[in-house]
Amino acid sequence: MSTRVLVPLLTAVLLGALCGVGVACGAALLADDPRPSEPPPTPPVAQSPPATTGPPGGSAPREVLRAWDEARAVAWTSGDTAALGRLYTARSVAGRRDVAMLEAWNDRGRRVTEMSTQVLALEVVSSDRGRLVLEVTDRLARVAAGGTELPADRVSTRCLVLRAGGDAGWRVASVVSRPTR
Repeated sequence: MSTRVLVPLLTAVLLGALCGVGVACGAALLADDPRPSEPPPTPPVAQSPPATTGPPGGSAPREVLRAWDEARAVAWTSGDTAALGRLYTARSVAGRRDVAMLEAWNDRGRRVTEMSTQVLALEVVSSDRGRLVLEVTDRLARVAAGGTELPADRVSTRCLVLRAGGDAGWRVASVVSRPTR
């Protein structure tokens, strides 16, 4: 694959991942309280609840995130914009951007053939009935398109707000970028 194709492809994948998470957290936080405010302080990793104390329904937060990341990878590798859209709430700006990026790839006849995310840190900011707020430090660890492996993503930290979506599982409502520690 030529550099002319690889650079825009890599840029699109990386921007989509970063925008998706950042936008989803921001929209969910703003939806809960329309007044501007500072984000709640995040407890240090050592004080995070253990992975076994999770959202209602019995799924540990790490498992919720793993399942969501896997479903997103399946949607991207199959080029399924409808499946990708179902991973986000209806008002999720991150979801709209992620779907638009996949549509652009599909329109160009390109396909991501492999995608995996490496979670480096996960903190539960809050967990209550139907809502899960996570601070996640991760990166796209492996992305391949058309048989060509693309460079790994940079590590980034984002606040994800997920909402229970009934049979659809957890959906990302908002994403807000945070400084990476």
